[in-house]
Amino acid sequence: MSPATAARQWRVATVSLTGCFGCHLSFLDIDERLFDLIEQIEFDRSPLTGIKTVGRCNIGLVEGGLCNAENAEVLRAFRDRCRILVAVGACAFTGGLPALRNHLDVGEIMTAAYGEVPNDPELLLPRDRMWPIHEVVQIGPALPGRPPPADAPPADTFWQLLQDSMAGRPPQLHKGLIGYGGVRPLARNRGRPPGPAPHRHRPGLAPSGGVQRRWIG
Repeated sequence: MSPATAARQWRVATVSLTGCFGCHLSFLDIDERLFDLIEQIEFDRSPLTGIKTVGRCNIGLVEGGLCNAENAEVLRAFRDRCRILVAVGACAFTGGLPALRNHLDVGEIMTAAYGEVPNDPELLLPRDRMWPIHEVVQIGPALPGRPPPADAPPADTFWQLLQDSMAGRPPQLHKGLIGYGGVRPLARNRGRPPGPAPHRHRPGLAPSGGVQRRWIG
């Protein structure tokens, strides 16, 4: 099997949770090398493809943190189906700017904005705070930044991450750009391939402040 054929078998999924979409725009800043990249990989679920469900993938790139129930469901699907899960950008890595509301009560914020706590089942169920993704699922590499730069000497961030991962080596990015998550593994993989870590509910994930609908998950 040729290297090109082997690399082509790699599938990559991307998603934007609660964030500004800036990390996806930074990814697109690899410019014409996208043509080289699509000769090496196949994109699965991604805003770049319009595919709405994630299949079995080698790498999942997750932008944004979690501030509602849908974010959590999508993240868990990515964790279950992506062998390597990468936190991309400050919002995924630390909570970012949306985490500035973490010291406030969700119910009080909604009451101030709407006069009451909305309780329509069509609305997304908010979380009590903005959570970085490694506090909910186990992750692999993390690329900090608001967003991570596409051109970060001595290596181009996203390009280098994907090329090194496909070659089976740790990403060779300059010091200070890359970190590693999975700080508090939530569960061990028993009888499962390395990579996906089952989710285990942690106290404090349920919304507070008078939100009546049950937390999903």
